[in-house]
Amino acid sequence: MISSFGENVSIQSDELRGLVSECLEKAGELKKVLLLPPDHTRLNSMAGPITAMVYERLVGEGVEVDILPTLGTHNPMTEAQLRMMFGDDIPLDAFKVHDWRNEVVRKGLVEGEMLSELSGGKVDYTVGVEVNRMLFAGYDLILSIGQVVPHEVVGMANYTKNIVVGAGGSDIINKSHFLGAVAGIENILGQTDSPVRRLFNHAVETYLSELPITYMLTVMEQDYATREMHMRGFYAGDDVSVFEEACKLARAVNITLLDREPKKVVVYLDPHEFQSTWLGNKAVYRTRMAIADGGELIVLAPALKEFGEDPTIDKLIRKFGYCGTPTTLKHVEEDEELRNNLGAAAHLIHGSSEGRFGITYCPGKDLSLDEVRSVGFKAVAFDEMAARYNPEELRDGWNMMPDGEEIFYISNPALGLWAYKEKFS
Repeated sequence: MISSFGENVSIQSDELRGLVSECLEKAGELKKVLLLPPDHTRLNSMAGPITAMVYERLVGEGVEVDILPTLGTHNPMTEAQLRMMFGDDIPLDAFKVHDWRNEVVRKGLVEGEMLSELSGGKVDYTVGVEVNRMLFAGYDLILSIGQVVPHEVVGMANYTKNIVVGAGGSDIINKSHFLGAVAGIENILGQTDSPVRRLFNHAVETYLSELPITYMLTVMEQDYATREMHMRGFYAGDDVSVFEEACKLARAVNITLLDREPKKVVVYLDPHEFQSTWLGNKAVYRTRMAIADGGELIVLAPALKEFGEDPTIDKLIRKFGYCGTPTTLKHVEEDEELRNNLGAAAHLIHGSSEGRFGITYCPGKDLSLDEVRSVGFKAVAFDEMAARYNPEELRDGWNMMPDGEEIFYISNPALGLWAYKEKFS
């Protein structure tokens, strides 16, 4: 393992370049390399600059390099998003687009017996292990680049998830997300080990072991006083210890445990990262273990324009809405299309407060208030709510408003997990 880390460490560009170079030297002679970075929804991961460093070095040595952003179910990146994430020096034709429904190959099947064991008997379906066919195009090295951070479906993001979800196909994406939903989001958030993680690791170790995968993982932390991002850890290697070590640091720097439960939480969704509730509901996931019963979550979402980033998923969210676990499970039983898109069903479960607290979305001009209300959220226009809770004036953490109202503010829900300490272990 190649690593540099610490809770008070801040890895700068020169050191990072040295770590990247050390990793590439260890890989030996290379002719053809595939890079698997995240998309712009992980803008703060430093995966963009790392990808650019790798590309610059390898191409300079005459290596053929392709880049497949691990979109999962997300929209293809625009040219503006590619440039924002990866800079201006990589030719656009180096970037390939992952099509999770059509451009995948099935390499194996995880039997229902294992799913029954992982879920405590709640599901017993088989899972097809599907990944983008590009992974089998004769690469000497597949470099999976990304950030370890608390995650609602798998516990801690990245590692094997980047392969079988980020570059994966519909069967494993849908069924793994539903496995996480029935296992319970509060039981998974921020955990290194989870039923979904075991599924992903088993899938890669059993059916994709022939692939020459090396992982480059970062752990990032925002300094909430300055709003600057710091790389607290860099880990590179080809086995699970890389991920487990990164998780130890991420749990230390990315999980905020509160001494008391806020009655009102206000979350801001950066327009560059969040244009859908499919992504924006991180505001719900990452705060749900902090908010008091009967409390309220205000989601400031100026760039909100859709619900799902996939047309089918968007349609299903509009049809069924965020109506809680029992009702969603009933819809799954009765509706074939939802049953065939279990990832959407899982998202509907995760995005509901189960009636425990209120959720008010505040969109800009690209999605109407009636549309937001139609999926089960309360709605207030962004400009109106931002006049009271101004994201340019609020500071992360506790804020006292001029009229004496106390709120807890989060400037980017993707950067961590917030929980009342008695609800988290």
